[in-house]
Amino acid sequence: MNILGISCFYHDAAAALLQDGRPVAMAEEERFTRKKHDYDFPEQAIRFVLDAAKLKPQDLDYVVFYEKPFLKFERLLKTILTTVPSSLAVFREAMVTWLLDKLWIKDIIRSRLGVPVSKILFSEHHLSHAASAFYGSPYEEAAIVTVDGVGEWATASVGVGRGNEIKILKEIHFPHSLGLLYSAFTAYLGFEVNEGEYKVMGMAPYGKPQYADRVRKLLRLYDDGSFELDLDWFDFHHSIKRTYSDRFIRLFGEPRDPRSKFFTRTSGWPSYFGPPPSNFDELARQQEYYADVAASIQAVLEEAVINLARSAQRETGLKRLCMAGGVALNSVANWKIIRQTEFEEIFIQPAAGDAGGALGAALFVEHGILNRPRRFLFNHCYWGESFGDTSIREFLESKGIRYEYVPKEEELLDRVVSELTGGSVVGWFHGGFEWGPRALGARSILADARRADMKDIVNTKIKFREPYRPFAPSVIVENAEDYFDIPDARRHHPARYMLYVVDVKNDKREVVPAITHVDGTGRLQTVYSDVSPRYWKLINRFREATGVPLILNTSFNLKGEPIVSTPAQAFNTFSKSGMDALVLENFIVRKPV
Repeated sequence: MNILGISCFYHDAAAALLQDGRPVAMAEEERFTRKKHDYDFPEQAIRFVLDAAKLKPQDLDYVVFYEKPFLKFERLLKTILTTVPSSLAVFREAMVTWLLDKLWIKDIIRSRLGVPVSKILFSEHHLSHAASAFYGSPYEEAAIVTVDGVGEWATASVGVGRGNEIKILKEIHFPHSLGLLYSAFTAYLGFEVNEGEYKVMGMAPYGKPQYADRVRKLLRLYDDGSFELDLDWFDFHHSIKRTYSDRFIRLFGEPRDPRSKFFTRTSGWPSYFGPPPSNFDELARQQEYYADVAASIQAVLEEAVINLARSAQRETGLKRLCMAGGVALNSVANWKIIRQTEFEEIFIQPAAGDAGGALGAALFVEHGILNRPRRFLFNHCYWGESFGDTSIREFLESKGIRYEYVPKEEELLDRVVSELTGGSVVGWFHGGFEWGPRALGARSILADARRADMKDIVNTKIKFREPYRPFAPSVIVENAEDYFDIPDARRHHPARYMLYVVDVKNDKREVVPAITHVDGTGRLQTVYSDVSPRYWKLINRFREATGVPLILNTSFNLKGEPIVSTPAQAFNTFSKSGMDALVLENFIVRKPV
């Protein structure tokens, strides 16, 4: 049984292929087109997953789309009609995009893949999210919570999974949306909606939630877990230009200029910003206000999601929770759920946003419709394209790039550890690329977390990004509890994918300052020897050399670009940055001296 799942035409287009209930390959389209958050039809991702299984489109039994376009179009029309005339621009935009592409998904799939319409199926958006989490989890039964911006009508759902059955118990519908609430603040704080939400999460620890009461004016939380937005504060339901209203601006002040540099008196002025301004204190206070706003919306989002999770626990009586949707990528909120509710375990798959809907749609057909037995346990994220020594050598030699070939793994790891302990920043390329937005040891930039100056070094040399953005630690799971406040670390599945932000232990913060955020936390990745053997060996070898069982890990990309996929893309990023060494499987490349 071959089932292809597809998500596209909103953001983060992706494809996932199941063979007899197990994924063969999964990938987001952006990894091939190099357009960040590419939402177009995932033609290249589909080609990759089919090639990985040595299949042609005619070999597919079903192709399933992750949502129902006509239901979504119905929501758009009804919303537009209730807000005329202010929504006329939305109407024009919707007619252009929907009548040209989005309504005709079945015909697009039929014509692009050459499959008969009898093989094309549709799932619902939040059902796809729920399926992506539950069917890949180790649980026979679990509560399910999905939260995002909006699907067809639903913006959040509570459900329960038992065996092959997923039952949605209740939904919250547009325009009442925690995802859109957070996105309004994302735009207000000067970031791009659907791309900059994680920047708000990173900015929040630099502030204090002293404006949380103002944020609470924008919504009401109810004892049953539901919530309701006061739409007078927002424009997203009738405008294509702005997500928040004039009333919102009167409450919070002028929006942050997207061109302004973020720094506070705590962070100081980063050296890579250039010479400090003469009015440093004045500008810092302005940015500190926006940090306080970020802290406030983060705090209120956590309250709302915890309230929803508690409701799911009461309603189902279960101790295990599966989560999906874009809001499930909020690592700070996820950890607070496990700490502040009666749930004992949480499962979140790494592509929890819309990309993961491709996997969920395929899994729902496999188990929810065909009732075939569950065979898949999600325990790693390396479902993308990999490259062997032959193809890497051919690339390097075709470009005249000097390299060292180190086929013995132990020697290779010793060389990389020597680079790291010597202060080098290393590009690390190994195996299939990651499923989801996090770099988890397949396409990573690595550095020594013991060096306090490494944050500025990596930002200056490679990332060219905002100083509030934290770098993450990859820690071997055997030693995670020694450095982080995460009891029984192996039980916490989301930590495999950097989906928890936890406290760095007080006595370790000065040991690993480069990965310790301003509030004393870290967004850790626990690394397992049976899942990521080479990456685990590298970190363990670093532990043997230094006594510290973790390294700094950030995504292998330049600011504004998707994470690299191929050796050519890795070398291009290496060449354009200040990285000191590049490791492409068994090949080491250095900059010319």
